[in-house]
Amino acid sequence: MTDIRAAAETIAAARRSRTPLERLAAGIAPDTEADGYLIQDAVHDLLASDVGARIGYKIGCTSAVMQQYLDIPHPCGGGVFAKGVHDSGVSLNTKDFIRVGVECEIAVRLARDLAATEEPFTAEWVAEAVDAYYPAIEIVDDRYVNWETMGAPTLVADDFFAAGCVLGQPVPRSSAPDLLKVIGRALINGKAVGQGTGADVLGHPHHALAWLANHLAAGAKGLRAGEIVLTGSLVKTAWLNAGDEVIMELVGLGKVGANFA
Repeated sequence: MTDIRAAAETIAAARRSRTPLERLAAGIAPDTEADGYLIQDAVHDLLASDVGARIGYKIGCTSAVMQQYLDIPHPCGGGVFAKGVHDSGVSLNTKDFIRVGVECEIAVRLARDLAATEEPFTAEWVAEAVDAYYPAIEIVDDRYVNWETMGAPTLVADDFFAAGCVLGQPVPRSSAPDLLKVIGRALINGKAVGQGTGADVLGHPHHALAWLANHLAAGAKGLRAGEIVLTGSLVKTAWLNAGDEVIMELVGLGKVGANFA
């Protein structure tokens, strides 16, 4: 049986010290993703003073390119925390990460709660709860000695690479473009390194949001008005070097940028 507390303490300590995490020992490593989410909750509690309040969620593995890259054929979730959310134009330090990367995403802000009692959720249902969309950079951190050997349950336990985000200007739902047709491009130092569309995110970003709402409802949890959800990358993760300038262009939603000093 997985030792939830011991696993959470190991992960939290590694994150605080920015020490690459090795494969967890037997009896500590989660055997299932369900255990991974229990550990994730405990990690959030342990790191609350370091990362701030949880103000939303990120969803990973929602596009074919990311599922193939990580060899995980289904979505996985993690937390978004107040101290890790930045406005476009921010300058961040690569030394604050172990191996920092970026992803091109469509983020949503919720206008109302999505309570667990409302499940099952559909894409059409959750769409009505969206207040606004953002062009977004998800910041990810390869915090592992070798992530390929960690396994999905442990990656889930450690927030599935989540390390923050950069948000552009919000676009109200009433004036947002058809998300299926939104083209996202990732540019590093002015060079395009990836491109995708809103349709690449589980067929529509609202499907990803519905997945998250149903996943949380299964644990008697819900989403709250004002929370931010990163719906998943349109492109393969781009790993950065010190000095890189990142711009994500999402046609119809705008641009978002950051410098990594």
